[in-house]
Amino acid sequence: MSQQILVSAVAGACSSQWIRRAVGVACLSLAASMPAFGWEPTKPVQFVVPAGTGGGADQMARFFQGVVSKHNLMKQPFIVVNESGGAGAEGFLDVKNDKGNPHKIIITLSNLFTTPLATGVPFNWKDLTPVAMLALDEFVLWVNAETPYKTPSDYITAVKATPEKLKMGGTGSKQEDQIITAEIEQKTGAKFIYVPYKGGGEVAVQLVGKHVDSTVNNPIEAVAQWRADKLRPLCVFDSQPMPYKEKVTKDMSWGDIPPCKDKGLAVEYLCCAASSCRRACPRRQSTSISISSSARSKRRTGRPSPSRLPSTRASRAAATTFRGSRRRKRVTSR
Repeated sequence: MSQQILVSAVAGACSSQWIRRAVGVACLSLAASMPAFGWEPTKPVQFVVPAGTGGGADQMARFFQGVVSKHNLMKQPFIVVNESGGAGAEGFLDVKNDKGNPHKIIITLSNLFTTPLATGVPFNWKDLTPVAMLALDEFVLWVNAETPYKTPSDYITAVKATPEKLKMGGTGSKQEDQIITAEIEQKTGAKFIYVPYKGGGEVAVQLVGKHVDSTVNNPIEAVAQWRADKLRPLCVFDSQPMPYKEKVTKDMSWGDIPPCKDKGLAVEYLCCAASSCRRACPRRQSTSISISSSARSKRRTGRPSPSRLPSTRASRAAATTFRGSRRRKRVTSR
């Protein structure tokens, strides 16, 4: 999927002590940089995922759930709820319509912006307020390991030889996966049949079963199938290889996957193209936390300054407040 942002429908959610602690534990350092606030949940907290189970956003949310539970960061249950209908519109409208409720947050992708543009659903990203960016991720071009394709050029040649016959599976419609597919078509002249699914986990399963011919899943969405030698990565849609050198399979690490542009497919999926801004923006997918516009007026004063978190093997993370959050996976609130 794409960038992930945490959004909440609750007044004061972004200043809550339990979120501060949870993000600090998950990302290893944030807690020390933020002041303590007294608000605590008084009933179960719903963590809405506007996508299906098994994808990057869902796995991030359930990781967050596990951290909260393992470290006893709150007294109330922390419940992950998948609401994927309408390319995530179901989840966004649920949070929007629960205005002022600090016990509902949502992890979002770039569909925070693309879903209302594509569907006309009565929702605008300004209805929610980003609280923090949690994670960054990449997009990778995957094929079934039993196919003969070894490079993106091999695969694109096959697609062009049989236009509108080979299928690209992806998460949802008019979101990152379909945007990348359209960009590949524009740059190469290839024509795919795009097949949308509810989440990246389902997409990976469909590729293993040969119901689609390729995907552009995030690493976490396909790593189990890659490790089992069921899928093959052809390239990463970035300007440089991923920095992770530990072997995932017998012969390859994430860092061994070449950039697509170095293998004849001149497509990158970055939030900004200029090298001067790449240091400050996500390379791919990001996750954040937010609260609603109405909640802002009820918060305590003393806003924490945006702060950069240290890199981890799983992701690079950055904490931010209010509308300073950039793209993809964020936590947001009403």
